[in-house]
Amino acid sequence: MTRIAILTPTLTPADAVSNDVLTMRRVLSERGHEVRIFAENSSLASERIDAPAAALSYLRANTDVLIYHHSIGCTSGVETLRKASCRKIVKYHNVTPPEFFEGISEQHQRLCESGRAQLKDIIAAQPDLYLAASAFNQSDLIAAGSEEHKTFVVPPFNQADDLRAGEADLELLDSYRDDSVNLLMVGGVRPNKGHADLIEAFATYYYHFNGQARLFIVGAPNKAFEPYAAALKRLIDEWSIDSRIVFTGEVSNEALKSYYLLADALLMTSEHEGFCVPLVEAMAMKVPIVAYASTAIPETAQDAALIWDERDPYLMAQSIDFLQANEAERMALVYRGSRRYDENFSNYAIEKRFFEIVHPQITQMK
Repeated sequence: MTRIAILTPTLTPADAVSNDVLTMRRVLSERGHEVRIFAENSSLASERIDAPAAALSYLRANTDVLIYHHSIGCTSGVETLRKASCRKIVKYHNVTPPEFFEGISEQHQRLCESGRAQLKDIIAAQPDLYLAASAFNQSDLIAAGSEEHKTFVVPPFNQADDLRAGEADLELLDSYRDDSVNLLMVGGVRPNKGHADLIEAFATYYYHFNGQARLFIVGAPNKAFEPYAAALKRLIDEWSIDSRIVFTGEVSNEALKSYYLLADALLMTSEHEGFCVPLVEAMAMKVPIVAYASTAIPETAQDAALIWDERDPYLMAQSIDFLQANEAERMALVYRGSRRYDENFSNYAIEKRFFEIVHPQITQMK
């Protein structure tokens, strides 16, 4: 048995990095390892979470392991990584470029600036292994100085298995069962998520193709991004489509499953993604995807989506209409997505990949 500390800047519900951390703990514990999570901030009341510095006293031997998840500036996390004398592994989820937050949230701009700058400090700490959530992230690490032979792609553990197996919110399903074409976007209301492009694409589809369309925007708001949310509200008012767009806020897994069951397509217009878990959830839930080709999105979706290099709202609207009119094409996307999920992104597939890379590093220390 190896003692393992998993360190992350923040632990929150319905968060992609947090889901990766929690499932990583579970699969390591199931292999007989002693595992604890450490975080700078946590809103999970049911979890015992200590500060990053406490990991140093927990990791008593050089045969112990520290796994640091890097996604935003975290000085205490990087300092703990630097001081640790045990085996060190970094899981890199990417850091949102700080320019997305200019004029919106000075705090998040600073955190992202420091997160990007801290990559060189992370590499200077000489980790034994780097895990990148995508090849897009892997290239970031290698450009920053990580050794290629120590840098591997391991997708993040996710909750898509739970969505597939879990119960849906039947009341929510019943409340939206009508003749509308339901379109879906999943992701926090954050400046990098491209909501303005999403709204313009939806408005184009609504006015030019289908006046019965509805758009669900599923994701938690953040008070720090109120100027961004206010700009989106003004854009919606300009298009006069307020009655056709539903901002759900943060939702339960039961509600999230219902939104996927209601959806005729997932639209992904985000401008920066280190992986993009909602694409995986849509594949698992057999929802066709239309997306813009930004950052890691083409890599994650591949042939399971209609992906466009040009950010053209009419092109996205046409794509939605094409899928509605062509059942065979829609089902082909669904089939390819479901197969891609099973082979690459189910937690079983990710666990297999994770232990192929990590287990030799752990066992060789005994």
